[in-house]
Parts: sequence; structure tokens; C-alpha cells
Amino acid sequence: MTETLRPRTPTRLLDVDALRGFALFGILVVNLAYFASGYPFHLVADPAHGSWLDDSVEFGVRLLFEMKFYLLFSFLFGYSFTLQLAAAGRAGANFTARFVRRLGGLFVLGGLHAVLLFQGDILTTYALLGLVLLAVHRIQPRTAVIAAGAIVGVVAVGTAVAALAGVELVTDQEAALAAGRASTDALAGGLGSVIGEHLRSLPTMAGSLAVQGPLALAAFLVGLAAGRRKLLADGVGRHTGALRRLELVGYPIGLAGALVFAIGGGTTNLAGLAVSILTAPLLVSAYVATLLRVFATPRGGRLARALAPAGRMALSSYLGQSLLGVLIFTGVGLGLTGDTPPAVVPVVAVGIFAVQLELSRRWLARYRYGPAEWVLRAVTNAELPRMRR
Repeated sequence: MTETLRPRTPTRLLDVDALRGFALFGILVVNLAYFASGYPFHLVADPAHGSWLDDSVEFGVRLLFEMKFYLLFSFLFGYSFTLQLAAAGRAGANFTARFVRRLGGLFVLGGLHAVLLFQGDILTTYALLGLVLLAVHRIQPRTAVIAAGAIVGVVAVGTAVAALAGVELVTDQEAALAAGRASTDALAGGLGSVIGEHLRSLPTMAGSLAVQGPLALAAFLVGLAAGRRKLLADGVGRHTGALRRLELVGYPIGLAGALVFAIGGGTTNLAGLAVSILTAPLLVSAYVATLLRVFATPRGGRLARALAPAGRMALSSYLGQSLLGVLIFTGVGLGLTGDTPPAVVPVVAVGIFAVQLELSRRWLARYRYGPAEWVLRAVTNAELPRMRR
């Protein structure tokens, strides 16, 4: 979740901020299900909610959202890294020292996020992978893309081999259901109960990073290559043909792979997961191509300007989503965990995101940075930045 450095010409980064805002919405739709019930952490469906509408909505989320939006966010992390690198070069700053401090601050924020708000935190992973990105930041764009493809291929093959070997992620359905019930009850409790559940879940969530971590790194590298080529800073006009080709290839292949993934039940089916690992980047690319073309139109420009404030303060927005998830669903707040059907969860996500868009707009009209971005910037620069405009 990176903070965007202020560009010399604000419109140059509008598309990047808007894409980041769009990615935040997709991440929210996926993550909110883990606040609404403890069963998803154990890779089983909540037996209390199994209507055709619930099943249809969950299928749609797996088809269009799962395994996609964190790739887009990771791509933008890599792209923003090149902007920070360029800004540090213009200022004559020691980029390595500043970026290491930044990653350290991100890791601490991620740790607090995982314990207090959401055990599915990605910030600590980003902080660790950021060290890898820093180590290879001089890599050539072509080499970065090849390396990213190799990483995706290795992870996909490894997952496929595990599927062929008969590996099952849920070996005891009854035990998983019992664990899901216990997790749901814990999340419905008070603050101590919620934190205890987060701590108990951390080893399970860390295991999922065996797939998610390498794929995020691959997206970092593609973002780094795109940033080096300034692909999102040149305007859509120069790349219209390439964007259309991405749509023509990405949607058919990406949606076909997403369909296999969704029919297989999501991440519980390793064969479907292997297919998704290979095809999700193509679907994400098609999403990006379509959005960039839309943003270039008058109406799409208004959409980009609406999404951009949340993207500019993405770290605060991400943490705010988790805070609202805790307050709405867990026993710390309204206590709706376990009582909210899956069909309602995306509706809640839309409401939360709409509120975030307006709050972000109002906040940035007065302040230079989001609150979490201000903290991270203070750690990065080892000084307190001016907050008010």
C-alpha cells in the first residue's frame, strides 16, 4: 500500500491513483468476507448460509475478484517504486536509507494491522518483498518481465504438481467446520477475543503466502518495468492499440481461467488455483486496459477523479477498511459476524467504499497526506512533514 509522491504535473499520476482506488475496492470485496464469518479462514463455507443467492454471489466474487486485485495493487506498488526512485534522484536524497526506513515503518504498521484488525494483512509481506525490489532495482525492464513470468510459471507448476499428487488443503471437513464455528464465535466476542483469534490465525495466513508472496513479487517486477518505461505517464493515445490487444487476449483467457477457478471452489481446489495463477494476470491486464481507455473519456475522467483520492491515501484507506470491518462485523462493534449472508457482504463493501471515496476527497482538500501516509512519510524522511495544505 504505497503513498504516491506528488507529481510535477498532477494529471500524470491521476490514472495511477485511480487504478489504485479501483484495486482498493476489489480488495475490500474479497477481504470483507473474512470479517463476516470465521469459516473462510478454514476454507469451508458457513453452513448457516447456503441459499442459491449466497452461492451465486460467492461464485461471482471468485470469478471476478479473488486472486485478481492484489495483483493489481502489487503492480502499482512496483510502479510507484520507480516514481519514488526518480523523486529521490531529483532531490539528491539517499534513496536506499529512506526506502529501508519506509519498509520498516510499513512492516510495523502491517504487524499492528494483523494483530488488531485483520490477520489477512498484506503490508508485512510488501515490506519484506520490498527489500527484494530494492536489491534488484537496477534490473532492465525486459529482464524484470521475464523474471516475473518465470516466477508465475514456477508457482503454477508447483501448484499443479501438488494437485496431481492428490494434495488436499482441507483434509478433514468436519474438523474444518468445527474450527470455522470456533473462529466465528471468537470474532463475535470482545476485543480480547478478536485479537486472540487473529493471533491464532496468523500461522494459517502465513502459509497462504507461499503462493501469494511470489505472485506479488512478480507483479512488483512488472510494475517496475512499466514504471521504467513510463507506460502510465505517456497518456492512453500512444498505447490505444496495445490496450485493445490486452482486452482481446486478456478477457477470453482470463475469464476462462477464472471460470475454472470459480467452478472448482476457489483456492480449495489446487488444480483450479494453478489455472488461476496463470490466467489471472491476463484478466487483471484487461481490467487495467479497459479502465485506462474509460479514464481517457470525459465521463471516465470524472470516474478517475472520484477514485483517485482513495488511491492517493491508499494505506489509510486499506487500514480504514479493516477498522470498519471490525466495527461493523465483530463483537467490538455491531457483532454481525456469522449473521450476515454472503449475498449481503458485497453490498456492505459498496457502502464502505462509497463512504471512503467521499471522506478521502474531503480529507485531501485540507491535508497533504492521509494519516497513515503522514506517519510513513515521517519515518521515511526521519522528520515530521507539514500536514495541512
